[in-house]
Amino acid sequence: MPPLNSLASMAVLRRSKVLAFAGAASVALAGCISPVAGPGGNYASPIGDAPVTANPTPYSAALVCLSEYAQHYGVRAPRIAVGRIADYTGKAEDNGGREVTQGASLMAISALAKAGAPLVERYDTSVSELELKYANNKLISDQAGPGGGPEGPAPFRKIMAGQVPGSDFYLVGGITELNYNIRSSGINGQGGKQDATQGTGLLTGQLYVMNVALDLRLVETKTMEVVDVVSYQKQIYGRQVGAGLFKFFGSNVIDISAGEGGLEPIQLAVRAMIERATVEMMSNLYGAPGPQACVDPNNDPMGSPTTTGLTGGYVPAYNNLDQNNARTREDPNGWDGGRGGQSVALRGRY
Repeated sequence: MPPLNSLASMAVLRRSKVLAFAGAASVALAGCISPVAGPGGNYASPIGDAPVTANPTPYSAALVCLSEYAQHYGVRAPRIAVGRIADYTGKAEDNGGREVTQGASLMAISALAKAGAPLVERYDTSVSELELKYANNKLISDQAGPGGGPEGPAPFRKIMAGQVPGSDFYLVGGITELNYNIRSSGINGQGGKQDATQGTGLLTGQLYVMNVALDLRLVETKTMEVVDVVSYQKQIYGRQVGAGLFKFFGSNVIDISAGEGGLEPIQLAVRAMIERATVEMMSNLYGAPGPQACVDPNNDPMGSPTTTGLTGGYVPAYNNLDQNNARTREDPNGWDGGRGGQSVALRGRY
């Protein structure tokens, strides 16, 4: 039995190691989080510096092509409204959230904008309806600055007959399928010597496929005639691989494992289906002959910047397309003070 002074020395040594480890952990955490706000007013800085980028699918370029085709040949684009494109799969996650995006209508609006279709709002008319109500009660003025004053009430907004443009067509539909594990496969292997102290290795791999489906229809607003119906599905691929090692080194044990996995984004698959359906519908409305109607952007017959691109489309407020256009919106370094060199004020308007 060791003497008492040796046991005491060992206890002190263990305590010193624990304190040293705790001190090292505290120093490491202090580099990330501080209990005192820094000069900028924050306890910690967020990680990551990825810029905001466009969110295209393989069909986004075709939508932009259709917009350029219609402008080049002078094709009048019909006004289109987007109604409800709901999730009819009924699938929910364990935490109560939905498996599939609830914003399919917003994706369709973006797709139509990329195709250059004139859009009229029918999805969320709450603000317009409220202001129409105020205008009907003569409470709203279009005069700049606060309304009314010592000089008397400001001129109120007048309601004119036929001031709201109507739609020629509207787009509705839904996400109708979400099927898990259409097919899957995997491998799980483990090997080593008979003597367990010589180490063992583990290798695993899994592949699986699921799919999501969409049904859309284009309706003529005046007659309520369904003029176009599209049904698409897209398969989604996922994988997972891993490896491990377990081995004795004398009186020490090492257990190491590593893995990698990935799944195609389900919501991006929904966006891709919506954009593919929009390509087909808009090519029909534009009378485009097919994919051969698309031109190389470097040989674009228009030869000038446009207002439609991979990020959507817009109505220019000023004649500055040479400096602000669809392609500048696609630039990941645009307006990024850390990448594009622009000096951007942090404070908003006041």
